[in-house]
Amino acid sequence: MKALNAIRMAGKDLLPLIEGGKGISVTSGASSGPWAAAGGIGTVSAVNADSYDEDGSVIRQVYNGRTRRERHEELVRYSIEGGVEQVRRAHENAGGGGAININILWEMGGAQRILEGVLDKTRELVSGVTCGAGMPYKLAEICAGYGVHYYPIVSSGRAFRALWKRAYHKFSSYLGAVVYEDPWLAGGHNGLSNSEDPQKPEDPYPRVVALRQTMRDAGCPEVPIIMAGGVWFLREWEDWLDNPEVGPIAFQFGTRPLVTRESPIPEAWKQMLLSLKKGDVLLHHFSPTGFYSSAIKNRFLQELVERSDRQIAYSPQPVGTHDTLLTDGSRRKFYVTAADAARAAQWLDQGYGEAMKTPDNTLVFVTTQSRDKIRKDQADCMGCLSQCQFSNWADNEKNSTGRKTDPRSFCIQKTLQDVAHGASIEDNLVFAGHNAYRFSEDPFYSNGFIPNVKQLVDRILTGD
Repeated sequence: MKALNAIRMAGKDLLPLIEGGKGISVTSGASSGPWAAAGGIGTVSAVNADSYDEDGSVIRQVYNGRTRRERHEELVRYSIEGGVEQVRRAHENAGGGGAININILWEMGGAQRILEGVLDKTRELVSGVTCGAGMPYKLAEICAGYGVHYYPIVSSGRAFRALWKRAYHKFSSYLGAVVYEDPWLAGGHNGLSNSEDPQKPEDPYPRVVALRQTMRDAGCPEVPIIMAGGVWFLREWEDWLDNPEVGPIAFQFGTRPLVTRESPIPEAWKQMLLSLKKGDVLLHHFSPTGFYSSAIKNRFLQELVERSDRQIAYSPQPVGTHDTLLTDGSRRKFYVTAADAARAAQWLDQGYGEAMKTPDNTLVFVTTQSRDKIRKDQADCMGCLSQCQFSNWADNEKNSTGRKTDPRSFCIQKTLQDVAHGASIEDNLVFAGHNAYRFSEDPFYSNGFIPNVKQLVDRILTGD
C-alpha cells in the first residue's frame, strides 16, 4: 500500500486518521487522547458526556426538575460539565500529540449553549469542532469567535453548497475539513435525503468527487475531505490517495475504535461487536430525531419493528372503507377497514390490548406494560433534542412541537445512557456502522484480541 503521509488540517501536519465522535459517554477522553497521541485527530463527544465525583465515579445524570424546561436546564449543565471534563482528560492523555476535536449534534437540545459552554473553558485545548445531524449554519461563526476550526458533516455536495453560500464563506479560514459521511454505511444517525433510497446504497466515490468539485467552485480546493462510514482496511481505499479528483483526503474510523482497551464502552458491548455477522446492523427510521440511523439488531430494535407492524390507519368518523367500528375497551371509538379490524382483533387476543394514536392518524397496538413505559418515558422528557417526535418536546417558548407524541419511537437519551453504563445490550439501542461484522472476519481480532489505541492505529497504517 502507498505510504500514508501527513496532511495539513487546522494549521497542523497530522496523520489523516480521525476517530469518529460517538455521543453519550462513548467517545471519551480515555480513548480520544491516545488517538491524538498516535498522531491523528481524537474526537471527544460533547453529547451528554460523563463527569465524575471526587472518588472518580461517574455521576449519573439524574433529573429532578418538575417541568421539562427545568430538566432541560439540568441537561445543559450536565453536558457542559461533562464535555469540559472529557476534553481536559483527552488533552492530558494526548501528551501534546495530534489534535483534539469535540463533536456536537446540531439537533441536540441546547446545542449552541453547550458548545459555547464547553469552548469557554477549553478553547486552548481544542483544535476543532465536528458537527452534523442537521444543517449547522451558525457553526462557522461560533468556531471563528473562539479561534477554533470547524468540521461540518455532510452527505452530499449539495448540502455543503447550501452551508457555504449561506454562512461558511464568511469564515473560510476556519474551515478545517469537510466530513463526508456515507449515509448508507455510517453508524449512528445518517443524512439520507428524501430523494435517496435507504435500500439502494450508492458508491461514495462519485459523491465525494462531486463534493470536491463543489468545494473547488466555492474557492476552498485544498481543504481536506474526511471520508467517514464504511472505512475498515485502508488498502481498500488506496486509489483515493494522491488522487487529483479526490484531492486531500483523510479517513474517519467510528466503529473500529470501540473495540480498544481504552474504549469506555462495557465489555459485553465489545464482545457483541466481535461476534457480529454481515447484516446484523439495521438502517432504520425509528429515531425520535426524524433521521435514519444504523444500530445493531437486537431485542430493542426488533420490538420497535414489531410495534410498527402492529399498526393500522383509522378515522374518527366513518369515511369510505373506514366504516368498521373498533374500540379497545375504552370510550374511544375508531373507524377502520374491515380487514384492519380483523388484524386488530388478533393483536388484542395476543395481549396487545392498548391502541396508541400516532401523529399520522394510525393506531399502534402494545401491551399495557409497554404503554405505561412509553408514557412514563414521554413524561420524563428532559429535552435532549431540539425537537423530539417521541415526546413532542421542542426548544421553544411553548416547549412543544405542537404535534402528537409518537409511540412508534423511543427516548433516545435514556437508552443510550443506559447501554453506555452497563445496562442490557439486548434491550437498548446500540449504534454501529454496517462494517462492524468485519471484526469477526479480521484476523487482527482473532481469539478475541482487543488492542490498545496505539496498536490499532499502527495496524491501520499497514493498510489492514
